[in-house]
Amino acid sequence: METCIARVVKLPVAIFGCGRTDACVHASQYFFHIDLEPLDVEELKFRVNKHLPADIAVFDIIPVHGRPNARLDAIQRTYDYFIHRYKDPFLHGVSSFYQEPELDLEKMKAATMLLSQYNNYRGFYRTTSKPKTTICKVSYANLVVDDSGERLKFTISANRFLMGMVRIIVKRLIEVGGNNLSVDEFESYLMTTATPKDVRSAFPQGLYLSKVTYPFLDMKPRTRFDQLVNRENTWREI
Repeated sequence: METCIARVVKLPVAIFGCGRTDACVHASQYFFHIDLEPLDVEELKFRVNKHLPADIAVFDIIPVHGRPNARLDAIQRTYDYFIHRYKDPFLHGVSSFYQEPELDLEKMKAATMLLSQYNNYRGFYRTTSKPKTTICKVSYANLVVDDSGERLKFTISANRFLMGMVRIIVKRLIEVGGNNLSVDEFESYLMTTATPKDVRSAFPQGLYLSKVTYPFLDMKPRTRFDQLVNRENTWREI
């Protein structure tokens, strides 16, 4: 992005994003801030998009006053995670394939509902990172399934996330659904004050950063990946 913008404005630039994601993870809404002299934003958007690869698009350029920070000023982020349970080449790369013979969706839903009742996520982060705090205020968590029962969508919103947190949660939920982990054991990870020894993550392809909210900016995502991933059916509550 810096290279493309610099090519258009003919100046070296530095951008500051709203967060980081792992390789193969997607974003349907992502913000960054950049300092530029006043210019025609529509012309800039058009020219930058011509230089960007097909899998990256600039939807909006929003002039702001003061010194807002794309990462530090965010008050809420929302992630979606998509799972499909049968091999489908058209979903490869946009959803995670888990060929589980049976998933107990009721247990997975029960575990999901526990997430907003706790705020210490020490049991759900990549131990290679060293966060100052493991406190995260989860305001929303839900699990839905499509009409076929073959595709799942997990959604979670919080004021902040730890490194690898969403993918680790999803992996634990899949273990619950496969009866390899009880709901009580899942809850014990939310109650623990010890650093976890066994941390495994779900595949990255199914994860989407889908919304970022600021005190001064709350925009609907331009693209709905849940509609693209789930082309034929609708999502329903478990």
